[in-house]
Amino acid sequence: MCGRFALYSSAEELAEAFALSELPPVAARYNIAPTQPVVAIRSDASGERRAVFLRWGLIPAWAKDPTIGNRLINARAETIAEKPAFRSAFKYRRCLIPASGFYEWQRTGNKKQPFYIHPHGDRPFAFAGLWEHWQEPGGSELETCTILTTAANQQTKAIHDRMPVILESQSYELWLDTSVQKPQVLLPLLVPYSAGQIEIYPVSTAVNNPANDGPLCLQRA
Repeated sequence: MCGRFALYSSAEELAEAFALSELPPVAARYNIAPTQPVVAIRSDASGERRAVFLRWGLIPAWAKDPTIGNRLINARAETIAEKPAFRSAFKYRRCLIPASGFYEWQRTGNKKQPFYIHPHGDRPFAFAGLWEHWQEPGGSELETCTILTTAANQQTKAIHDRMPVILESQSYELWLDTSVQKPQVLLPLLVPYSAGQIEIYPVSTAVNNPANDGPLCLQRA
């Protein structure tokens, strides 16, 4: 799964990595948690990429209670084409969610040790995401998102059996092109990231508290 991640790349790095002509102010974040705003990239009607802020935790358009989003921070890639909560977004509302790295916890006895996981190098990368627009009967509106997960690769499975889908940069254009809707074209993108291409190390338990949102979260344990 993916329950916390970091994004501390500069605006220039993000613009270059994701071919953005404009970018809203993005503060460095080291402990992004569910229900918080996250940066997401999607294509507009002209095909141009736009960076926006979405709330993390997808609320389906048909939902009566927005708290469902608290449970839908992740979506299993294997079932998104069929699950009612995700199948419409999978067809029409796909996005990239930029990140610098993510955290996972390994349980040992009664303790859970956090690990920081990121591809080699310091360039930002993207999780595969879906987004939705939800409107309350009273009129308030929310745009929300979820991060797709897949089976863990050889490096990460000792920590957890799932990992977020990290898209290869050459797949960004296809993932954002919502004129493409066939699962047989899209699902092959949603595979475990290559083993040997990531770094994993234990970090301080400061990350356990979402109120801690500084470089201390990345400190090696």
